[in-house]
Amino acid sequence: MTPQARVQAAIELLDEIIVAAREGGAAADTIIARYFKTRRYAGSKDRRAVRDHVYAAIRRSGDRPTSGRAAMIGLARDDTELVGLFDGAPHGPAPITADEAATSANPVPSWLGASISALGDNEATALLERAPLDLRVNRLKATREAVLAEIPEASAMAHSRDGIRLPEGFAVESHPHWLDGSIEIQDEGSQLIAEVCGAVPGMTIVDLCAGAGGKTLALAADMGGEGRLIACDTVKSRLDRLPPRAARAGATGIELRLLDGGREQEKLADLAGQADIVLVDAPCSGTGTWRRNPEARWRLTSERLTALNALQARIIDLAVPLLRPGGVLVYAVCSVLDSEGKDQVAALLKRHSSLTPERALPHVGRIWGDGTLLTPARDQTDGFFVARIRRP
Repeated sequence: MTPQARVQAAIELLDEIIVAAREGGAAADTIIARYFKTRRYAGSKDRRAVRDHVYAAIRRSGDRPTSGRAAMIGLARDDTELVGLFDGAPHGPAPITADEAATSANPVPSWLGASISALGDNEATALLERAPLDLRVNRLKATREAVLAEIPEASAMAHSRDGIRLPEGFAVESHPHWLDGSIEIQDEGSQLIAEVCGAVPGMTIVDLCAGAGGKTLALAADMGGEGRLIACDTVKSRLDRLPPRAARAGATGIELRLLDGGREQEKLADLAGQADIVLVDAPCSGTGTWRRNPEARWRLTSERLTALNALQARIIDLAVPLLRPGGVLVYAVCSVLDSEGKDQVAALLKRHSSLTPERALPHVGRIWGDGTLLTPARDQTDGFFVARIRRP
C-alpha cells in the first residue's frame, strides 16, 4: 500500500468505527481485524501504519466525529507530512478543500469536560495515553520473584503485591508462563481492587458482577482453594469465559451463578447474611479505561450515564443483604466520574445508615469522598474508584 492508500484505509475504518459507536456495534479492534481479513494484499507494515492512523485520530477527538475524513483531516492539521498525503493519488484521499470540516482536538467529550477537569491538571491527557502491559502473577502456580527472574524485561509494580509490568509489544500470550497459567493480564488498579477485599482461605465471597472473572481469579488465588467463592453475572456469554480461565489458572471450586436481569434477588436469596465479602465491580462508563478503549468516549451519552447510575445503585442494594454481620462490601468502578464513584457511596450510606466506610488502599491513590480514586496521571494505573464498607 502507498502512504496515501494507508490514509484512505484509515478513513474508511474510522467511518465504520463511528457508525459502530453510534449504533452499539463492534469494537474498533474487531472492525480493524475484520477489515484486513478481506485485504490480504496489506502487509504487516501497512496494517500497523493504518492502525496507528486510526488510533491517533480516535485519541485526538473526545467528541464523535461526523466522518472518518473529518477525523483524519483534523489529525492532518497537526501533521504537515500527513496533509501532503491528501493529494488525490490513486487509492488515496482527495485533496483537502478550504471549507472542509475537521474534527477539533479535545481529549474528552464536551459534555463531560467539567467532570474530568475537576480532577486536576493533566488528568484528561493521561486518560488517553497508551496503557502499559500489566500482569498479575498467579500465586496458585508461581511467585512474583520467580517470574521476574525468568522474564528479564519485566519489572515489579509499585503498589500491587503480585503485579509485574512489561514493555509494549511483549508477546505475552506465547510465553510459557501464560500458557501454564502462571500469569494473567490485569491492570494494576484492577489487582488493587481485589486486594482491598482482603480475601483469606475459608471465607465466603460473592463476586456479584464477575464478568469473565479477572477479579474472581485474583480472589481465588488469595483463598488458596479453601472457602466458598461465588461468581455471578447476568450475561451468560461473559460468565462462560470463566471456567476455561479458571482451569488454566488452577483455581478450583468457583461456583458460577447466572442471574436473571431484574430478578437477581430471587437467585441470591440463599446467600442472604452469609458473605464475608461482597465485591461489586459495577457496570460503568469505563472512563478510567479510555487509554485502552479510546473509542468508548464516542459511545457514552448523558442518557447512558444516567441509566448506569441507576443500575449501580440497584446492584449495591442487592449486595448489602448478602453480608453477614461484620461482613465487607467492596464497591468499585473503572470510572473517574463522581456520579459513579463517591456520589454512589454517599447515597448508599444514607440509605443504609448502619454501614461504616473504611479506608481502602492507604498506600496509593487519593482519598475521594468515602473511597479511594486511582488515576493514570497520579498512580500509573487505569482510572478506578473503590470503597470498602463494613456491616456492623
